[in-house]
Amino acid sequence: MAKYTSLNIDDKGIATLTLNRPEVHNAFDDVMISELLQALKDVEDSEQARVLVLRSEGKNFSAGADLNWMRSMADKNYQQNVEDAGELGLLMERLDLLSKPSIALVQGAAFGGAVGLAACCDIVLAQPRSSFCLSEVKIGLIPAVISPYVVRTIGERQSRRYMLTAERFFADEAQKLGLVNDVVDDFEEPLNNLLDALLANSPQAVTACKELIRNVGSRPINKDVREHTIKAIAEIRVSDEGQEGLSSFLEKRPAAWLNKN
Repeated sequence: MAKYTSLNIDDKGIATLTLNRPEVHNAFDDVMISELLQALKDVEDSEQARVLVLRSEGKNFSAGADLNWMRSMADKNYQQNVEDAGELGLLMERLDLLSKPSIALVQGAAFGGAVGLAACCDIVLAQPRSSFCLSEVKIGLIPAVISPYVVRTIGERQSRRYMLTAERFFADEAQKLGLVNDVVDDFEEPLNNLLDALLANSPQAVTACKELIRNVGSRPINKDVREHTIKAIAEIRVSDEGQEGLSSFLEKRPAAWLNKN
C-alpha cells in the first residue's frame, strides 16, 4: 500500500517530510494525519535530525481536509468527531512544539488545514502564485483546530476577515499578514541559504530559543517573564554548547557542532 507521506533524514541532519498525494492535491485524511504524527515523532526523537523541511509533491501544497474523509465523519457521532478532531489537533501541536526549526515550502494552493500547517512552522517560503484560503465556512464548518495557530500568526483582526469571508489571498498578501516570510520564484537557493544558517548554529541554543519565543511571545512583560529570561540565559551559559560556543568564539576557531556536519 502506497504511503501518503515520506520522511528522509540526510547526513547533514536535514529531515524532509513530504506530502505525497498529488492526485488529490495532497488533501489529508486520518491516514495521512497518522503518518504525519509518526514522522514528526521520529524527527523529534532523532539525534541526527536538526531541521525539518515540510514540502509536498505536485502542483499544490495541500487542499486541506479530504472531502470524502469529512463526509464520512458527518455520519459519525459527536464523541467520534471529538476523537477524530483530536488527532488533527495533536498534529498541529506536535508541529508547533517541535524542538527543531521547521521550514514549510508552499507551492500552489494551501487551503483550510494546510494554512494551519504553515502557521505552525517557524519559517514559510511561498511562490508568487501560491494561494491561501481559510475556506471552512463555505461548506458549513469552521477552522477550529487550526485557529489558535492562525490567529497567533496573522492576528485577530485579519483572522476575522479571512476566516469569515473565506476569501482567497496570494503570497504577497500572506507575507504582509505574517503567514509567509519570503516570496520566492524557486525554493532551492533560498532554502539552502536558510539551512546553511540554521545548521551553523548551536542545536542546543536553537531548541532553547524556540522555547524562549513560545514563553515570552504572547505574555505581558512582567516580573515572571523577566525572571524566566534571566534563568534561561543563565542555563544556556553553563550548558555544554554554551561553554563551547563562547570558548570557540574567543579562541577564533569553529565550534564543535560545525565539525559534525
